[in-house]
Amino acid sequence: MDDINLHYRFLNLRRRIREVRDGRGERFQERYKRMLKDGDTLSYRGNSYEVGCYVAPHPLSKGNCYFEVTIVDTGVRGTIAVGLVPQFYKLDQQPGWLPHSIAYHADDGKLYNGNPVGQQFGPKCNRGDRIGCGIGSDTFDAGTTTVFFTKNGKEVGSAVVPVSPEGLFPAVGMHSLGEEVRVDLQAEWLSEEDDSLMMVDSLEDDWGRLYDVKASGTLLEYVGKGKSIVDVGLAQARLPLTTRCHYFEVEIVDAGEKCYIALGLARRDYPKNRHPGWSRGSVAYHADDGKLFHGSGVGDAFGPRCLEGDIMGCGIMFPRDYILDGEDEAADWERSEVRPRQGRIQNVLYLNDEEEEEEEEEEVDDMEPGQEGRKVTVFFTRNGKLMGRKEVGVPAGGLYPIVGMLSTGEKVKVDLHPLSG
Repeated sequence: MDDINLHYRFLNLRRRIREVRDGRGERFQERYKRMLKDGDTLSYRGNSYEVGCYVAPHPLSKGNCYFEVTIVDTGVRGTIAVGLVPQFYKLDQQPGWLPHSIAYHADDGKLYNGNPVGQQFGPKCNRGDRIGCGIGSDTFDAGTTTVFFTKNGKEVGSAVVPVSPEGLFPAVGMHSLGEEVRVDLQAEWLSEEDDSLMMVDSLEDDWGRLYDVKASGTLLEYVGKGKSIVDVGLAQARLPLTTRCHYFEVEIVDAGEKCYIALGLARRDYPKNRHPGWSRGSVAYHADDGKLFHGSGVGDAFGPRCLEGDIMGCGIMFPRDYILDGEDEAADWERSEVRPRQGRIQNVLYLNDEEEEEEEEEEVDDMEPGQEGRKVTVFFTRNGKLMGRKEVGVPAGGLYPIVGMLSTGEKVKVDLHPLSG
């Protein structure tokens, strides 16, 4: 009986080999090695000496001609590759190293086109960057196609490559501990011609700093790990609030896992791994607990929690004779120095004089000797209704709109100029 079972197992194995050789069987099954796959997230699980590789189940086609990979963590060396390979590409080789494959490598910015020696191609890519890869459908039927690569939505370059009968499959390679990426096989990319039709919605230039946040027009999406309090996603505006533009709003599109969303104001060089309001020179209203944080990791009861669909607003009430340093030259992002000063809190919903007096004493201790600064009143709103005010000192250079996120799936829509019509 054992001999008969062994015989049938052998016949089944031969049939499976024949199906694979004929392009059947495993044709539409993703393949990966030395990687952990959790949804659309890939994490390297090798020993840094061996390559880990992922190959998507379907090739790029006219109807689905582009995909993107967001770098969640660069790990030890950032040896992450994004490109196209044949269906049965060897999973112990980086994309682009072997014939009939092509890839853009994040660690050195080189293009590898069927050769383990790369050619200088584009900039290096770091944590939070999006690497895209697509094919030109106009040449797809000619036996060759133009493969192009993008970084953060902007085209880096292209190359013409032959197309095998089974097509070219999206692939990701990793080669050092800690590397992690998020893959979007349904991503869309607009050419420069198409992009020119949507200049009104192209607002990435409004942001001076983006960390673990993907900006798509007015939409901000958290792309960090969301596993600890240092995995903050931060978006800070390029310009501070001024007497001409003194208010902005954030709509919660997706609350994600925890709704750890915060909006407020911060000094220009606010730490990138600190939630708004947690460090000096910042003040923020937090959606998850409704508390106000002002230069401290301990917040004060301030307003109601905010949920998906709510609109949170933040602004400054400037004195009549107020003139911001360099207001007419506010675009000079690199110029200002920051020396924050904090003040007293006035809350519409919660008012505790004893807590205010204690806070004022702590803030005086944090002040630098001889620092006086100017004060303004920062206010926050929820769905158009005033939640409260707080008096704060203005650091040199002003207070910049800032949005923080800290849990997977969080998305917000930002309007930096809601009062401009």
